[in-house]
Amino acid sequence: MDTKPSHSNRRFRSVGIVALALLGVFAVVATACGKSSSSGSSSGGTVKAAWIYVGPINDGGWTQAHNAGREFVATQLGSKVQTTYKENVPEGPEVAQVINDLIKDGNKIIFATSYGYKEAMQAAAQANPTVKFEMATGDSITLGQTVPSNYNEYYGAGEDSLYVTGIAAGKATKNNTIGVSAPFPIPEVIRGINAFTLGAQSVNPAAKVNVVWTKTWFDPAVERQSAESLVSAGADTLFSHQDSPSAGEVAKANNLPWFGYDSDQSGSYSSVWQTAATYNWGPFELSEVNKVIDGTWKQNNYYGTIADNFTGLAQYGSTVAAATKSAMDAEVAKAKAGDAKAFGWYWGLADRQDQDGKTVITKGQTLTMKDLYTMSYFVKGISGSPKG
Repeated sequence: MDTKPSHSNRRFRSVGIVALALLGVFAVVATACGKSSSSGSSSGGTVKAAWIYVGPINDGGWTQAHNAGREFVATQLGSKVQTTYKENVPEGPEVAQVINDLIKDGNKIIFATSYGYKEAMQAAAQANPTVKFEMATGDSITLGQTVPSNYNEYYGAGEDSLYVTGIAAGKATKNNTIGVSAPFPIPEVIRGINAFTLGAQSVNPAAKVNVVWTKTWFDPAVERQSAESLVSAGADTLFSHQDSPSAGEVAKANNLPWFGYDSDQSGSYSSVWQTAATYNWGPFELSEVNKVIDGTWKQNNYYGTIADNFTGLAQYGSTVAAATKSAMDAEVAKAKAGDAKAFGWYWGLADRQDQDGKTVITKGQTLTMKDLYTMSYFVKGISGSPKG
């Protein structure tokens, strides 16, 4: 079974968000912590599990994909679990109150789905050792930082799927100029743009990538402006890393190939849709809830791959050429041929230089998770600063 709070149109997701004015904080927390439609009590052996979202569940991107994972858990476990979610929760100190309310309501496992929740999740884990805390996109464990034993981090090699989507972009561009509307200059975004670029260059060495930072995860107006600026600067192919479909609207208006992120938006943009890197959150989250139920939960710092079906691709658009699809499928097959922990088969295919021509990856090198989680440079062929 599952319960859900009232919806709101407010949408926040940022790294290092500036503290809101006191009145705004109260208003947002009141919205995010809307009363559940259930009584809030568990019955019998039912385990209560909660998800915290930075945006609305119908954003067509990141949060919608995460909520699909929650729904998968609820469907698979039935009466064994009671799920709830809180949407439109800002990153920063505000999330701490939301977490505390969920703990008071009896939730035994809490999934937080945006990077800026990390500090609050760790603090809550330290104070509540009997509750399990699952942090999506966190990097503390990988970077060797000390965290409570009841705190876990999980994510996936979305950059691998982006490498494959880059192949389609390299084939789609006619003037060798691909525009990227990028959210924040953090390693998870930087490595994705690098992988996308290397994928494009693997089939089109002349391909160039222009990056415009929006400093947003969901701001349709700003993201539309960034896409329009990329088109004005000569981009004839677009990739947007944010949650809104604004870049898709710009692509549709200009009849340009468009690559999304997080979810399949081909239905609304069929004339320009190419594909998108996607995440399948449900199976991993189901396994974690099951471990709480049977008492076997332990910290595992999971990083999913194409091989274990955590990361993948949305369906190909109708304008993607058959030969391009075959090339992409061949790369996916390479990824699936590795074991479930294999990722990043392409980084060391050749010496890789940064924008200044310095070799940052040598031929034959295998990047570690720490290498990926600290990536702060753009590879050669990208215009724009990795510092934002």
